[in-house]
Amino acid sequence: MTTLIQLEIVRTLRNKRYLLFTLLYPGLLYVFFISAHHGGNVEGGIPAKAYFMVSMATFGAVGAVLTGNAQRISLERGSGWVRQLRLTALPGWAYTTAKIAACAVTTLPAILVVFAVGYFEGVELSAARWAGLGLALWLGSFVFAALGVALGYAAEPDAVQPIVMIAYMVMALFGGTWFPVGDSLRPFARFDPVYLYNELASFSRPGHSLDLAAVAGLAGFLVVFAAAAAVLYRRDTEQA
Repeated sequence: MTTLIQLEIVRTLRNKRYLLFTLLYPGLLYVFFISAHHGGNVEGGIPAKAYFMVSMATFGAVGAVLTGNAQRISLERGSGWVRQLRLTALPGWAYTTAKIAACAVTTLPAILVVFAVGYFEGVELSAARWAGLGLALWLGSFVFAALGVALGYAAEPDAVQPIVMIAYMVMALFGGTWFPVGDSLRPFARFDPVYLYNELASFSRPGHSLDLAAVAGLAGFLVVFAAAAAVLYRRDTEQA
């Protein structure tokens, strides 16, 4: 399994689309959003530079694991690579775990690039809060890595890309990626994993602590998505 994880990481880092859309695109969007707000605050009095630094870091991380996993798995299904892996001694749970772990590892550069831009734009956090924020967002990305695996097996190869894009855009729209979630929508947003993911950063604001409800919600989503990925993998195996 370790070898498969290393292979997946190398394949991802060699992908030029990954470098462009995961590393550069979120950073550019971040600069655009804070320029549009002229360094002011967003709803709730949160500094725009801090708010969009988090939302664009989560945007890059989710995009990396969700689209990367789903599209790569659909291509592997079509090319016969998954069928070849089934002939080896690698069990299904190990394959699913390797996919989740490898994709989650590649989210760290996406997060760090946006953090670097935020730092140079004047976002001020203590060293402990920088480290804690990076760790929280990195661990949270495992949830979407599992969802990407599940979608990769749930959708047909020619339909997976639009399904993933629609699913993510809906989650991002109501999850606080583009603008803060209003009080009227917040009770419903609690059922959106992207909203919970963005809420992991709440402890970095003065007077706030880690949102344990968001942590519990994401843990629940991780269990559900990982279980769905394992079930769909077995179903695909039976149909092969």
